[in-house]
Amino acid sequence: MASFSYLMSVLVLCVIIGYANAQLELNFYAKSCPKAEKIIKDFVEQQVPKAPNTAAAILRMHFHDCFVRGCDGSVLLNFTSTNGNQTEKLANPNLTLRGFSFIDAVKRLVEAECPGVVSCADIIALVARDAVVATGGPFWNVPTGRRDGTISNVSEANADIPAPTSNFTRLQQSFAKKGLDLNDLVLLSGAHTIGVSRCSSFSERLYNFTGVLGTQDPSLDSEYADNLKSRKCRSINDNTTIVEMDPGSFKTFDLSYFKLLLKRRGLFQSDAALTTRTSTKSFIEQLVDGPLKEFFDEFGKSMEKMGRVEVKTGSAGEIRKHCAFVNN
Repeated sequence: MASFSYLMSVLVLCVIIGYANAQLELNFYAKSCPKAEKIIKDFVEQQVPKAPNTAAAILRMHFHDCFVRGCDGSVLLNFTSTNGNQTEKLANPNLTLRGFSFIDAVKRLVEAECPGVVSCADIIALVARDAVVATGGPFWNVPTGRRDGTISNVSEANADIPAPTSNFTRLQQSFAKKGLDLNDLVLLSGAHTIGVSRCSSFSERLYNFTGVLGTQDPSLDSEYADNLKSRKCRSINDNTTIVEMDPGSFKTFDLSYFKLLLKRRGLFQSDAALTTRTSTKSFIEQLVDGPLKEFFDEFGKSMEKMGRVEVKTGSAGEIRKHCAFVNN
């Protein structure tokens, strides 16, 4: 009996140790690839000033990655005849994703230093943070140790990524499914303070809101709507024109996006939805009335929380050699 008790104690200890080792941690690569995070940071700081929109693009990629099968780099996978299904890249929300070549460039640098060590999922998370910081935005901790997924499915991406046409209920359900609350919803939507969008993501608000051509979303400020129709999206069929998500401040990580929401000037229906509930609207007002540092701090906490969603660690998944393809 004593030997059995000892064996059980050892098994429990092994489970505990295995569980602990399977968690994300700061400086996960300190021993296996000590220069990895500096290599990534240096490349981002060198390249982002040349293309400031990179920060918004990679931030969006990180979000879309985490909302489908967790933060596992599955958004990066290309379709091949061997995987037999269309990947997340081909999902409607991902057709306008940018930044894949940027991630590939970072991966090549890291692979040259430490082959087969640093995951593509971690690279997305680190680049998103470093790119935002490089544009003057907030810093947040990025614990690492994510492993790359081997499955990427177009239908899952279409189902799980909140669309810009989402109402409040849909947004709340999508975020809750990933363990994110209403404050996280508001804070992560605050990423719309930087970047741009195509007219096709919101043109129905201007021209076809009720399904009848010529109807406009009454929740959208009429002056702002008129400006969009006369100067930007002159037709419901415009799929190419680029519009700033935070007009006049789209390159600056600030509180302007939230101020516009309170003026009914959020670009997307999902933006406007944030002010349709007392709880989220009050939180937006609190952020607007507070110091910028409060938004930065809270945004960082929500980003770190999102970065832990359904991660693969330990022996799950793999470390891809090339981010667009699973290993042979």
